[in-house]
Amino acid sequence: MRISELETFVVGNPPPGFGGKYFIFLKLTTDDGIEGIGEVYTATFGPHVVTQMIEDVCGRHVIGADPFRIERLWRDVYGQGYSGRPDISLVGVLSGIEMACWDIVGKAVEKPVYELLGGLVHERLRGYTYLYPEPGDTTNVYFDADLAAKRAAEYLALGHTALKFDPAGSYSTFDPRQPSLEELERSERYVRQVRAAVGDSCDLLFGTHGQFTPAGAIRLAQRLEQYDPLWFEEPTPPEIPEEMAKVARGTSIPIATGERLTTKYEFSRVLETGAAAILQLNLGRVGGILEAKKIAGMAEAHYAQIAPHLYCGPVVGAANIQLSACSPNFLVLEGIRDWGGFHAEILKTPIEWENGYVVPSKAAGLGVELDEAVAAAHPYDGDDLHLTPKYSVDAWL
Repeated sequence: MRISELETFVVGNPPPGFGGKYFIFLKLTTDDGIEGIGEVYTATFGPHVVTQMIEDVCGRHVIGADPFRIERLWRDVYGQGYSGRPDISLVGVLSGIEMACWDIVGKAVEKPVYELLGGLVHERLRGYTYLYPEPGDTTNVYFDADLAAKRAAEYLALGHTALKFDPAGSYSTFDPRQPSLEELERSERYVRQVRAAVGDSCDLLFGTHGQFTPAGAIRLAQRLEQYDPLWFEEPTPPEIPEEMAKVARGTSIPIATGERLTTKYEFSRVLETGAAAILQLNLGRVGGILEAKKIAGMAEAHYAQIAPHLYCGPVVGAANIQLSACSPNFLVLEGIRDWGGFHAEILKTPIEWENGYVVPSKAAGLGVELDEAVAAAHPYDGDDLHLTPKYSVDAWL
């Protein structure tokens, strides 16, 4: 069996657009007709530049390769350009390719990927979601504590048992910084009211985007500790885990990080420095499924847990599910509300969610199939980045 064809899809995510402006999918086909899908989560270039990267990598390394030889293919893509280090865009491309290879392998042997990586450990997977705006909102749920408390109670009634929010404000291109008194007060009030709305029935996940200095993050954490969040997410930028470890030592709230990290090499530093107790690897960026399984194993040896990150499309979500289902140290899985909306529409069979939990599919491979007709009906022709800061240093001058 050899990989013979590549096709890419840049799919616009229609309103409300939760999960980003677009999703980048790829399909590999073997010479005997087995198809595998993957998704690339690369936010550093426009999407059509990323598809050119996918085509370049596949032309050099993937077309003609044996999809079962995933470890060898990974090393060739990672190392032949003589960078030999975690390159977030290259490894994002590699992640989608590797994911598609696992989909092919699972279909070839008629097994879900989790059965090939140690077997099913968890029959169902606890999930979490952000608090999202809804039609008719007159204020911003990301900042309005009263609306957030109301929305949290609504989500609790739907079955959610863990909720995330980031009222501290957006990151900028000139972080890290000290939080302002306004940000400190708004964050504390927000968490206090959400906790009052859900009681002990929901875990609260406090998100930031690496925008604070260690000292500033500790100031914020000390205000939040009394409300017992499950985690304080990425309190400092991702480059220097030693600095994030100062925050971990300065608060009782578990630190979670990893959505911007890639490969076992970067995650090993997080574990060795004690920067975080919860790893939020995104399988569309981290290096794919096997690389993520290695990271989960390293985390297990440090008594750390995994909480796969999702702010992209449902193919990465499906890969996250495969990893989570076979990992003893799985904690919680990010979803976008109940995995409905466009995340369901773009798949032939939606991911199964019930009462706050995802049920891993028993279908072969990743357990999902891209609906190519829906993809074709929602092309994305722009050149925006997947994410951009809401303000730059000019906002602080």
